[in-house]
Amino acid sequence: MREAYRDQLGQLADQLADMCSMVGDAMSLATRSLLEADLALAEQVIGDDVKVDDARSKTEEDAYALLALQAPVATDLRTVLAVIHAAESLERMGDLALHVAKAARRRHPNHVLPESVAPYFAEMGKVACKMAAKAEQVIRTQDIKLARELDETDDEMDDLHQHLFTVLMDREWPYGVAAAVDVTLLGRFYERFADHAVSVANRVVFVVTGRMPGYGTDEL
Repeated sequence: MREAYRDQLGQLADQLADMCSMVGDAMSLATRSLLEADLALAEQVIGDDVKVDDARSKTEEDAYALLALQAPVATDLRTVLAVIHAAESLERMGDLALHVAKAARRRHPNHVLPESVAPYFAEMGKVACKMAAKAEQVIRTQDIKLARELDETDDEMDDLHQHLFTVLMDREWPYGVAAAVDVTLLGRFYERFADHAVSVANRVVFVVTGRMPGYGTDEL
């Protein structure tokens, strides 16, 4: 009976790790749709978002079932609670990739991004996907050192986001208000994606150590 219970806890972790892969793939495709003005890729991300929502629902249902039937304590209880919170963050990461894809679809057949800022978003997309992949590794390995490395990777995203704002605030910005609004919102989506990846890793730190790092995110 106990072995089956441990298997169920392991399955919860696997479900979370699989969600990391899903949202990483979604952001990769969404970024390509943004940079290439590719409507088919945007539609793929938009259509697949329901799979992320369903994965969160399934993970939460399984976690609550364990709470009700097994009444876990100590580390096991931390694991179940961390799964519930992390699943929420991962669904939000999927939503942020969805927002990027919708922006690409909204402006199609035109490009959303002015040529001068496109390289920023290409790099932000790479960093976002790297963070999703690293969060997946953290869940599968419970590697605390790797979890803390996500903070450093998040700094890369913050630096890119800050540089993007420098470009936007230039008095010589030639692309108009609509483009500035699009760029501002899109930059925010990538920044928040990274923040949620850090939050997921922090939940693993909480499971292993019993202490939540002094960083978190609860907003989309």
